[in-house]
Amino acid sequence: MPDGPKVSVFGASGYAGALAAALLQRHPRFELAALTSRSDVGRRLDDLYPRHRVPLAMEELDLDRHGDVDAAIVAYPHHAAAPVVAQLRERGVRVIDLSADFRLRDVATYEQWYGEHAAPELIDGAVYGLPELGYRGRIADAGVVANPGCFPTAALLGLAPLARAGLIGDVVIDAKSGVSGAGRAATEKTHFVTVDENVNAYGIAGHRHTPEIEQELALLGARLQVTFVPHLVPLDQGELISAYVTPTRATSDEAVRDLYADAYADEQFVELTRRSPGVRDVRETNIARIATQVDARTGRILVFAAIDNLWKGTSSQAVQNLNLMFGFEEGLGIA
Repeated sequence: MPDGPKVSVFGASGYAGALAAALLQRHPRFELAALTSRSDVGRRLDDLYPRHRVPLAMEELDLDRHGDVDAAIVAYPHHAAAPVVAQLRERGVRVIDLSADFRLRDVATYEQWYGEHAAPELIDGAVYGLPELGYRGRIADAGVVANPGCFPTAALLGLAPLARAGLIGDVVIDAKSGVSGAGRAATEKTHFVTVDENVNAYGIAGHRHTPEIEQELALLGARLQVTFVPHLVPLDQGELISAYVTPTRATSDEAVRDLYADAYADEQFVELTRRSPGVRDVRETNIARIATQVDARTGRILVFAAIDNLWKGTSSQAVQNLNLMFGFEEGLGIA
């Protein structure tokens, strides 16, 4: 077992928490200290998820016992996460929060989409956990890192170079995700035949990831309302966004590709390709694979970005952020 910073995973029985525990279990520097669960107390994680090979039992959360760690990954739903994050910060524990509770910078916006916030005093100090958007320095010093949503991760990595260049006049984001993106509780209630050989849109009236995408695009220089429509596809994991951008000025394939090449030249977890990426290309990796094309007929810029929603979209990105917080090489344990 590594003799390094101790990290616990709170909410380890869900898909994201379980994968985070597995990545920490085999990480060369972090020590996986404890696992907690609200639904599977006493059960070993390798019994619940044999493929993860984590031979630790999940316990009921008791911060007097579980709060003596250097960091924690909190894998609770929104509303449930914020009070736990607040208590951990009172004890000096550094936190990666996988919920939406600290992603939005404006309390009123959060409450419009999610309801009353349980720890609004922590929002100003929380750092958005997408290193490739320029947050690395702040993540390294952060007490709370708000791990991005999976859809915003793919959408923002796909659109960031265009936003910085002032090229986004309007954008429609068509997103497709495997069923694991809904979480364990939701997928266990969904019968196989409702998703097999089927594709459907959801969250059409306004998906909760919309304000997160708009917030970060605005910070990059593109202040606009986006049309964002996610679709559920019959995969267990994987995510592809197709973004259709009406540009503010005419541009070319070559100019756009050069823009992306410059933006991501030093990013080990962003791959650029000339063909449309597929979810198999990035399965069980921390990589975002991106392609662009200018439609000569309409002038629109087409952007395609594929990630694994449980890895770069959630758990391996959390470990990427933990590495930054403790001064380790960014890809340690996930590359």
